[in-house]
Amino acid sequence: QVQLVESGGGLVQPGGSLRLSCAAPRSIFSIYTMGWYRQAPGKQRELVAAITTGGSTSYGDSVKGRFTISRDNAKNTVYLQMNSLKPEDTAVYYCNARRYDSHYWGQGTQVTVAA
Repeated sequence: QVQLVESGGGLVQPGGSLRLSCAAPRSIFSIYTMGWYRQAPGKQRELVAAITTGGSTSYGDSVKGRFTISRDNAKNTVYLQMNSLKPEDTAVYYCNARRYDSHYWGQGTQVTVAA
């Protein structure tokens, strides 16, 4: 079973920053597009950001200019740097590995933005 191991969630004040990390097996990381999704209570899961093996990135409209996704190929780890956090960013954040119709998910990490 493929394991994506997430870390870095927590409670932060509005305007603050957090960095999420997700480690994946090398066999997955080297060929899969890595990404982050989030799901707030009562809402559908939505794409936050994704990065291909070649380093091309894409972002959800609500996080453009505030969040940055990156990958460290030596550590088989993808990061999500979140700046200027807002209360509406509060959600469970999930790491995702995607290749064609194949998806793997992390267990999720809670991010709460509140004063």
